[in-house]
Amino acid sequence: MVAAALPLTGQRGSMWRAGIVLAPLLLLLGGLSARIAGSTEDNGWYQTLVLPALQPPGPVFGIAWSILYTTIAIAAAIVWGHKRAEGRGLALGLFALGFVINLAWSPVFFRMHLILPAMVIIAVMLIVAVATTSAFARVSRVAAWLMLPYLVWLGFALSLNASIWRLNQAADATQLGI
Repeated sequence: MVAAALPLTGQRGSMWRAGIVLAPLLLLLGGLSARIAGSTEDNGWYQTLVLPALQPPGPVFGIAWSILYTTIAIAAAIVWGHKRAEGRGLALGLFALGFVINLAWSPVFFRMHLILPAMVIIAVMLIVAVATTSAFARVSRVAAWLMLPYLVWLGFALSLNASIWRLNQAADATQLGI
């Protein structure tokens, strides 16, 4: 059963409270992961890499991730607000798993210099995000639609990571025996 809209009951308040907590939380955790990993243009190792032609300028990533973390937080908040929806627990569990995987990418790529393992992480992240979107769709079509930009961005990020690996295999710490 797909829930089209929330009734005018306490569930709507629950959705808003979840959104007010989730959006800043995801932005904070995502930003901390990137900052701790050194995922800025000041990263010396990153500066040595040959980047693909489609690589956006550095600031685009911060802007894109801020928007994406906000939209997926809103999507999760909508699902959270459907307290009695069948499949809600699975959908939120997949969302949490996907976000934990998401937080792992920056340290693996930027801090550990593991280009190929980072690519595997993005591929798994994309698979989990597709499963999450499908599970969200069973609870709320709006929540599923809000996940689509994230899916597109993950596909783009996977292609960038694959190109970086192809262009810089010798820079991958796994190839260096580190």
